[in-house]
Amino acid sequence: MKLHHQTLSDTQLILHFQEGHCSALETLIMRYKDKLFSSILFLVKDKFLAEDLFQETFLRIIDTLRSRRYNEEGKFLPWAMRIAHNLCVDHFRKVKRTPTIVTQDKKDIFDVIHVVVDDNAEHRIIREQSYDRVHQMLDKLPEEQREVIVLRHFGDMSFKEIAETTNCSINTALGRMRYGLINLRKMMTEKQIHL
Repeated sequence: MKLHHQTLSDTQLILHFQEGHCSALETLIMRYKDKLFSSILFLVKDKFLAEDLFQETFLRIIDTLRSRRYNEEGKFLPWAMRIAHNLCVDHFRKVKRTPTIVTQDKKDIFDVIHVVVDDNAEHRIIREQSYDRVHQMLDKLPEEQREVIVLRHFGDMSFKEIAETTNCSINTALGRMRYGLINLRKMMTEKQIHL
């Protein structure tokens, strides 16, 4: 049954889960866990906190699916990203800190960062070094620019969805994305970083 689940759409997996097939939920989690965890980690910059928020995100997702309150057909990942983003924002409100998020560059940096299971030590070291360089550059971006790029890349969210999630206009979200990418390109050029 698991192999069959891998070919199903998100909506079909949700329906199967609601019919009592727990393996459908497992397939859905495996499909998006890397993107969701990475985006949370970029937002909170603390692995242990990110793990807690990641678990809380999926508990909320499961509760919503079980109670049949999910109505975002075809938009599972953006919906899950909104839940994760809101949990991160709630966390920072509780500790009265401002979230710092992380982002992308002119070529798709997230291809470099993307978590890949790889037994080759050389590839793992190169990936970790690239990740560190990208992380340092991303830390230097203004919060709003990092946030938009993370939501766009990891959440596959439209600019309309990003605008709603971050309480800004679509044009503002587009501008933040544009300036974030320009700033990353500038940093890469100045530091002669090649990924």
